[in-house]
This record gives sequence, C-alpha cells and structure tokens, in this order.
Amino acid sequence: MTVVPVAPIVLKDVTLLIGTDNFEMHVSQVEFVPTAQMQTWKGLTPAAVFTDQAAPTWVCNLGYAQDWSSAATLSSYLYANQGQLKSVKFKPDINTAQAEWDADLIISAGQIGGTVDTFSVGSVSLGVQGVPVPTYPVVAADTKAAKAAKA
Repeated sequence: MTVVPVAPIVLKDVTLLIGTDNFEMHVSQVEFVPTAQMQTWKGLTPAAVFTDQAAPTWVCNLGYAQDWSSAATLSSYLYANQGQLKSVKFKPDINTAQAEWDADLIISAGQIGGTVDTFSVGSVSLGVQGVPVPTYPVVAADTKAAKAAKA
C-alpha cells in the first residue's frame, strides 16, 4: 500500500481573482461547498433498499470586510454585478505547490451596514455554475523512468 504524503494549508496568503480584479485583501473566508441530495427507495423486504446520490450543486462562500469607499471595492463589486456570471480563480496558498481552483460564479450582493463599535463585515454565498475545476501544480517525478528520460 502506498503512503500518500499530506501537505495541509493555512489560509493566510491566497489569490482571489474575480473577473479581472484581485480581492484577496478584502476577504477573510473563501470556501467552495458542495451539497448533494441523497435519495432512498425501499421495497417491501429488508434487502430491497437502494440509495443513490444526486449530482452536487456548489456555492462559494465569501466572508469579507465591508468597504464602500469606492466603486472598486468588493462590497461595491458584488452590489454592481448582481446576477452576472463572473470567472473566479482561487489559490489557497501562493507560497506552496497547491492547486488553483477555477469556477464561474453567479454574483449576489452582500450586506450593507453592521453593529456599533465593530468592523462592518459581510458574508455571501455565490452560486457556482457547474463545478470548481482544479489545476494541480506540476511536480517533477523522481522515478527511474524520469531519470532515464533525462539521460
């Protein structure tokens, strides 16, 4: 059995590109979340139980700082582009060999305002058209075949 190494990440230096604009400074949360419905059919004997799962639907949850200081902020972008389909690129850690995720998001506006004596923040769930698609980093193979190909 092969032991597969693990390289966990901590979100602290990400790339978040929505359309042509970088918004990583505006967000404190980026997560793609699938939801899949389970369905079960039961017959009239204990052995006649069948379960299946529907294809998942996805959302992209963003937590962000509200900033209405210009039309270029994420808050303003979400408000101005409600209902539009925008491409997104998300890389969870720009300093390590991690996958970059591409998706098409349906933009929704977020909150306006907040609570006294706190930063005004917002959260929004953006629908994903299709599924997020990973692009994995190219890692050089350290195998006999790779070494032989170099020779």
